[in-house]
Amino acid sequence: MSITEKNGLKINTKLFDFVNNEIIPGTNIKTEKFWNNFGNTVHELAPKNKELIQKREDIQKKIDEWHKKNKGKEFNKNEYLQFLKSISYIVEEKDDFNIETTNVDDEIAIIAGPQLVVPVDNARYALNAANARWGSLYDALYGTDVIPGDKGKGFNEERAQKVIVYVRKFLDESFPLDNGSWIKISEIKVKDNDIVFLEGKKEIYLKNKVQFIGYNGEKEKLTSVLLKNNNLHINIIIDPNHYIGKLDKASISDFIVESALSTIIDNEDSVAAVDAEDKIKCYRNWLGLMKGDLTTNMEKNGKKFVRKLNSDKTFISKDGKKITLHGRALLLNRNVGHLMTNPAILLKDGSEIPEGIMDAFMATLCALHDFKNKNNSRTGSVYIVKPKMHGPEEVAFTNTLFGKVEEALGIKKYSIKVGIMDEERRTTVNLKECIRQVKNRIVFINTGFLDRTGDEMHTSFEAGPMIFKGEMKKSTWLGTYENWNVDVGLSCGFSGKAQIGKGMWAMPDQMANMMDQKIGHPKSGANCAWVPSPTAATLHSMHYHKVNVFDEQNKIKSRSKAKLNDILEIPTADRPNWAIDDINHELENNAQGILGYVVRWVNQGVGCSKVPDINNVGLMEDRATLRISSQHIANWLHHGICKEDQVMEVMKKMAKIVDEQNKNDPAYQKMSDNFDKSVAFSAACDLVFKGRVQPSGYTEPLLHQKRLEKKAGN
Repeated sequence: MSITEKNGLKINTKLFDFVNNEIIPGTNIKTEKFWNNFGNTVHELAPKNKELIQKREDIQKKIDEWHKKNKGKEFNKNEYLQFLKSISYIVEEKDDFNIETTNVDDEIAIIAGPQLVVPVDNARYALNAANARWGSLYDALYGTDVIPGDKGKGFNEERAQKVIVYVRKFLDESFPLDNGSWIKISEIKVKDNDIVFLEGKKEIYLKNKVQFIGYNGEKEKLTSVLLKNNNLHINIIIDPNHYIGKLDKASISDFIVESALSTIIDNEDSVAAVDAEDKIKCYRNWLGLMKGDLTTNMEKNGKKFVRKLNSDKTFISKDGKKITLHGRALLLNRNVGHLMTNPAILLKDGSEIPEGIMDAFMATLCALHDFKNKNNSRTGSVYIVKPKMHGPEEVAFTNTLFGKVEEALGIKKYSIKVGIMDEERRTTVNLKECIRQVKNRIVFINTGFLDRTGDEMHTSFEAGPMIFKGEMKKSTWLGTYENWNVDVGLSCGFSGKAQIGKGMWAMPDQMANMMDQKIGHPKSGANCAWVPSPTAATLHSMHYHKVNVFDEQNKIKSRSKAKLNDILEIPTADRPNWAIDDINHELENNAQGILGYVVRWVNQGVGCSKVPDINNVGLMEDRATLRISSQHIANWLHHGICKEDQVMEVMKKMAKIVDEQNKNDPAYQKMSDNFDKSVAFSAACDLVFKGRVQPSGYTEPLLHQKRLEKKAGN
């Protein structure tokens, strides 16, 4: 491996050349100056980064000792609370304040809608996600189980008619007509700067006339109509020659709806990036998105084509002026957290660079291209979502880091905006003080059930055996945590300025269930919520037409606030007897998820997978789901609910099932052919059997070690 030395850094030469030859040209940044500033900042901040990670360990040891000392006693929550304050796990909450972030794009500040999360290392996925700003409602409904029944082969006219009726009912609710129904209209035209719907010869108008925004075509012969509700647009396509338009009374062939308003381009949980080669791939795709020139070669139904970023959409306003709407989702970049280091760059002392510092520099350096072309942000901002921070001190460190990056690159202070992932308990209980540390750059907070549950279990590992994984969603701490996050965000002035987000729908094949359940997210006051696909984003967008999130936020402001005491309700099991069948079923379910995800991560470098669970339901698995499953088994082992040989037997049994599930993948390498020599199987076992001693229960250190081992040919 070739190394280039610069300002005390030993940089992988391919990474060095990539930065110099691909990122920097066109930014007005001098190469020599960049590497000098970069090296100085890295060496200044790396020791502090290391110190913060050590502090996590020190605090965790104190919590472990407290639980051990109080084992067998009745749990006294007040004593526990005072103890957590005494070790600075919970800090003093100061006066109320409002965030002061400026230059925030509308997609974050004033438009509520779905948010996609997509791995940055896959150009096709990244482009699809960026282009998911607009989606076909007809396609999303026709192709999923929201419309019951089998699609069959070829075009199913009966199913298409059901889709048309479904959408018309939705329109009657979200865009009601005055004295009429969308189901009965036969023609649409523009008359006297207003939209007119005909039912035979009867003229019907929108109840709320301001919902009509614009159109394309001639007033008497429209090709599309643009409507708006709750700040979201719907483009009605009119084409009497289209095969769907021919079925429709009003010749409507589709409804193209604003879907994924924002997308998190992910460098963290959904990717497997362990060295310079992997990081270059990630940074190159982000660079292409920031320049606006990312492309990928595609083949569909035997036809080859090039996928690229969608262009903006144009319309004629009702008073004859041109309207331009953004054609792509607003892109945020999720960096890695403070824990991980990467061998792509070595410091003066020979240690690896903190990967989060490297990510912050590279993500922002790439975004300098966007500052010029406004392909993504129209306000001159770059949005970095920062995961897995533990408490205000670590958030303050991120603020310092971003400030140093701005100085080094010569850009305006607070150009780098930050999103706080509220997924560690120490951040949850101190959320207000975490937000205070970045009050001039905060644009996003969200809840993440999976990582947050993993941290809940690891933090309270010594408190006792945890309840079954499926019971976690009903636990006191979780419901309180979800409300607490919204309460704190609103009290800090987020409404109309920043996003309050909710977590992922993890079952991409179960869209009917999603439509039933995920409306709860906008009703909870969340102005964005995560979805696993562009199709899911299109469907979930309907919820934001039905629910005005900002109205909900105003109602929530007056409710009783979530209580800290309830967040500290530890989810330990109090049942006296554990049925062996129940234990084995839980172990098998956890083991299947672990193995199904890890085998692709380690062997193929796939960071996000749809893995069938024990009931053969496909679940989106990433490192967050892996953390909860591995910590759960590790906790049960620690407290004697199960034995090592029992768990190993389950792991081998489920490995064979996972091998069978992947038999049609030509790149798949079986684990069960030789358990002793399978790097993937050993990685999965280590995550469980060494789970107790993993920092905060994170899976990354072991995964990275095993992936590097696999890449080295072992």
